[in-house]
Amino acid sequence: MLSRDGEPDKPLGRMDGGTLPPPPSTKTELPAPYGPWMEIAHDLPQLIASHRLRSHVHQMPQLSARHLRGREELHLAHLVLSFITMGYLWQEGEEGTVKVLPQNLAVPFWEVSQALGLPPILCHADFVLANWRRKDPDGNLDTIISLPGAESLRGFILVTLLVEKAAVPGIKAIVQAIHAILQLDHETLHKALQELAEAIGDMTKALARMHDFVDPAVFYAVIRIFLSGWKDNPAMPGGLVYEGVSDEPLAYSGGSAAQSTVLHAFDELLGIRHSEESSAFLRRMRQYMPPPHRAFVEEIRRAPPLRQHVLSSGDARLRAAFNRCVCALADFRSYHITIVTKYIAVAAAKAKAGRAEPGDGPAAGKPPSALETKGTGGSHIFSFLKSVRDTTREGVISA
Repeated sequence: MLSRDGEPDKPLGRMDGGTLPPPPSTKTELPAPYGPWMEIAHDLPQLIASHRLRSHVHQMPQLSARHLRGREELHLAHLVLSFITMGYLWQEGEEGTVKVLPQNLAVPFWEVSQALGLPPILCHADFVLANWRRKDPDGNLDTIISLPGAESLRGFILVTLLVEKAAVPGIKAIVQAIHAILQLDHETLHKALQELAEAIGDMTKALARMHDFVDPAVFYAVIRIFLSGWKDNPAMPGGLVYEGVSDEPLAYSGGSAAQSTVLHAFDELLGIRHSEESSAFLRRMRQYMPPPHRAFVEEIRRAPPLRQHVLSSGDARLRAAFNRCVCALADFRSYHITIVTKYIAVAAAKAKAGRAEPGDGPAAGKPPSALETKGTGGSHIFSFLKSVRDTTREGVISA
């Protein structure tokens, strides 16, 4: 989908990983005893399209997660079971949901989730961070597990991954900045802030690739429902019973970009203070991050405050570099609103008007309506995104 130099191939068909860090798991197959899971996971788009996934899940043997060895196998198992779960729930669209996740899926999913400190639902850590592999020696990327949506789904996952990749120098800059504050090293701090602003700008450029690889009609009518959870979702107001785990329904938010560690880390470093409602949602989203990611964000929160250090330094260069970071972050959030407008608001209007392209998933011919104004994580999407963008802008230090 992307060539080695980062420019789109003609025709589209490659995605270059460049210097991506290794995924949580370098494995793409679970050990032989878990073959029944892998067999279903690799056939998900076809099973969902033919309305056969639920019957296949009912025939799955009851397998224990206790035989999985190490974090790599656990991360891959969480990815596999979360994709199967989302397919099982949404196979018939938002009007054909179920109230119970069968025991042979619910119990091992719960076991794996407990071992990893993740909730038993598809998270950003599964959908993006753990769901990629190197396709060939040239470094081209592909997904490991898929859902309906074909090339648009692949593009959505891998472009989001490239946004995460672009953030890596910024994460390193955070560590350098904190060390520089502790050592009162303004030269290193200035350099770190320059690198952070550049990384955030590169994230915006990476996000722009979404236009090349993701069809808005397919994203809205086919892909989006499979990211939806059973908390704050009108299509599943009663939550979901995990059979063999809990007799009471449990409610979890769906996959969301708000579960990505990088923006939380940037907010904490720059001292961005969001509204009470937005902050509460973002804090809840941290529970959907891998525990080491949560711990990293907390470490930044406990570090000496950068904003206060810049203010007390009286250094105009530091203040300008700090403000460039804040403005870059606000610009990224503005661009995200542009993307969401195209892929949700405009796509929803076209779908309502009957102009949506026919999709290849459960929502084909009947676009979803329960989450027209909500994100897959359950937030009121536009008011939330505009609120966090505006409070980011307020983080600028005035002269």
